[in-house]
Amino acid sequence: MGDRLAGKIAVVTGAAHGIGAGCAAEFRRQGARVIGVDLKGADCDCDLTDEAAVEHLFAMLGAEFGRIDILVNAAAFATFAWIEDMTYAQWKRTLTGELDIVFLPTRAAWGWLKASGRAAIVNFASANAAHALEGSPALAHCAGKGGVLAMTRQLAMEGAPHGIRANTIAPGFIQTEATRAHLAADPAFKDKVLAKNMLKMLGEPSDIAHAATWLASDEARYVTGANIAVDAGATAW
Repeated sequence: MGDRLAGKIAVVTGAAHGIGAGCAAEFRRQGARVIGVDLKGADCDCDLTDEAAVEHLFAMLGAEFGRIDILVNAAAFATFAWIEDMTYAQWKRTLTGELDIVFLPTRAAWGWLKASGRAAIVNFASANAAHALEGSPALAHCAGKGGVLAMTRQLAMEGAPHGIRANTIAPGFIQTEATRAHLAADPAFKDKVLAKNMLKMLGEPSDIAHAATWLASDEARYVTGANIAVDAGATAW
């Protein structure tokens, strides 16, 4: 147990799985009061693409705690398909699952983040926001994560007068339930990922959680509008 986030109120979306679950667990170990949010299986179940549901959730959290010190927008969903196979509905669904799912919680939390006076937002871009990976049909995902990167820079500017910092982490390939299924379906894809990585290894949710802990903590008080690549060096060459 640590105390790097002691006394902080943290809301983590996508907390039932993968990177979100890793962040929620590490934040708790570092002393934060964590409210995990997901479609199901978290402290608060909520469809984060439902505007009314999101507004209601954050109104309840604000009434209970009076402030939010940390917002981690880890929830996301996407359709992976080559352009000739992707339908317009799949494209729109992915942008909802990459962009709306960040916008709606952030807007709903904004007043409570302002109430903190020293709040931090941690969003997730991706290595795919910087490069294309051979063999990955990630067109809509690349567009969505590029949008998160741009959105977060704007949030950093809008939040600065209120003591709100906003940063992104850009993960490389992280082993989660979803990505393990992808590797199982296409075993050769792992070799393509490792060929791009400087460090010949795959990441774990804990690798991202440690970076998120630093960005959420007062140790990073001078950091906003930044994008931290946690990708085994994949985007560095």
